[in-house]
Amino acid sequence: MSPTVTTENLKSELEMFCISCEDDSALEKMVEQCLCNAINADKWVLEWVAYSTTKNGLAISVDTLEQFEHEVLNKRHKSKHSSKTEERHRPRDIHTIQEIIKAEEEEDNLLDCYTTPSKGSQKRVLTTPENPYSKRSSALLASPGVLLSPACFSPCPTSSQKYSQRGGKGEVVVSFGAVQGTRWAGRKAPSAELQLELLEGPEDSLRSSYKYMFQRLRDIRNVLTDKIEMLGEDLRSHYNIEEFSPASLPAQDSVSVLGQVCCDSNGKLNAQSVLLEAGQEQGGQQVRVDLSELQQYSLFPGQVVAMEGMNTTGGKLMVSKLYEGIPLPFYSSEAKMDSDEEPVNVLVACGPYTPSDSLNFEPLLDLIHVIGRDRPDVCILLGPFVDSKHEEIAKSQVTEPFEAIFARCIESILEGTKSVGCRLVFVPSQRDIHHHYIYPQPPFTLPSLCKNPRVTLVPDPCTVLINGVTFGITSTDILLHLGAEEISSGTGSDRFSRLLKHILTQRSYYPLYPPVEDVNMDYEKFQSFGQMPLTPDILIIPSELRYLVKDIIGCVCVNPGRLTKGQVGGTYGRLLIQRAASVDEDEKSIHHCLAAQVVKI
Repeated sequence: MSPTVTTENLKSELEMFCISCEDDSALEKMVEQCLCNAINADKWVLEWVAYSTTKNGLAISVDTLEQFEHEVLNKRHKSKHSSKTEERHRPRDIHTIQEIIKAEEEEDNLLDCYTTPSKGSQKRVLTTPENPYSKRSSALLASPGVLLSPACFSPCPTSSQKYSQRGGKGEVVVSFGAVQGTRWAGRKAPSAELQLELLEGPEDSLRSSYKYMFQRLRDIRNVLTDKIEMLGEDLRSHYNIEEFSPASLPAQDSVSVLGQVCCDSNGKLNAQSVLLEAGQEQGGQQVRVDLSELQQYSLFPGQVVAMEGMNTTGGKLMVSKLYEGIPLPFYSSEAKMDSDEEPVNVLVACGPYTPSDSLNFEPLLDLIHVIGRDRPDVCILLGPFVDSKHEEIAKSQVTEPFEAIFARCIESILEGTKSVGCRLVFVPSQRDIHHHYIYPQPPFTLPSLCKNPRVTLVPDPCTVLINGVTFGITSTDILLHLGAEEISSGTGSDRFSRLLKHILTQRSYYPLYPPVEDVNMDYEKFQSFGQMPLTPDILIIPSELRYLVKDIIGCVCVNPGRLTKGQVGGTYGRLLIQRAASVDEDEKSIHHCLAAQVVKI
């Protein structure tokens, strides 16, 4: 492949066949096809001329180019792979690659001996073995597919057969909402007016690493007490409760108490082991809770609730009424999307980006192809990018630094989406082996990305504002953790709705206490950066549990699933935000102007 495939090259080659093309989007699509299929500009033009001739002189456009890619380039790619299967799967390490580069350089030098140097020409720049430069090395940097190819890794990973043989590619498994004239393909050109920023602002958000692993029990206790008192005040005013009584004070009349649900042992919570731990203002003591008189309830450790009942002995509270939390208001802004504005297309994907039996980034390359096809305005990509739970990483079978693999992965995403021009939001995960293993988690630190206007590095969790629409985002699997600890009775079978409602009404991206062993919580930072500043319009909450899109008290909650599920392909999500022709000013949520889908990769 030529290392310098440009729009000028393609236009020059097309003119040789009296074909003109002034559509910039079509020219960018041609460059993308050359890079992804590793062919020169002249070779591409020959393929196109042969194809268009059979179609009675087909004109060049983005649509016809996609048809050409589907009918010609993809089949050519498959036939090439089938004829060279042995060569492709031959193990190659970094030394083999350097031998290939050296052989090609020697061939170039031999050809130079038979050519006459032009006037003013200079000698070839000498290179050292540590930094070889050649056409081959330029090609490696030009294509995202080559950057993430198995030959780049040592030891060389093999392709996952189960992933490559997966079925249902592109199948829509969940749909939500309907927008008139829905088109999942985004703008032809990137929007310069798109506003994307952290809601809190750079100065008030978690922007860099911090010192952790030093927490005093007193400080943790203060954070939990503040949480109880803050939510308790809103519960008192919302439900018109006069005052809260101490939890363990004997009383012959019905009283209202406030506290945090906890378990009487280290085991899993059940109906007989529920305790209510009061805040400091109510004495800070624990009281056993009897739930037998409640017709329905849903509780989990760490949940702040108000209860009404009898506590005649001071040792057990017979609960007759349960007051659950209330959500925060939505974001209000004078800047609203006009009904005639183009919709905002958002793609959401969560790692891992490799199958569990291989370090081959083929799923990520497939996702980059989807981005090039759909041209979304914003791509929210959540970790893990280099998964600490991957079989080969867990067994220490990878010799290359994890930071280098991650840097190559990000570089490939940037290069592969360059022609699309979409904004990229990178969210870290505690499963990213190269990053800080703490919650809340600071954003990635890549100096090369800080000055890139397309890239936004955010912490986990965070609240992002996109054209007046708030996105609450977390990569930590709170749905799975919360579902393993929650108990309920008489609330129906819609478990996901209960869990999502708990997260919104507790106003926290991680309301569970104590957290699971995999989550290393820094409670001082959690108090500042782990709470919801408001109820988001859209909550992105990926999980190992089944993918979903649900409207919960006005918030659209999206679990896009993971891009890979073990050895097979997973799913990703896409959202289309579009204002309706007439919008009620009193409407507090955007579910009426949102369409969402979860799609198989």
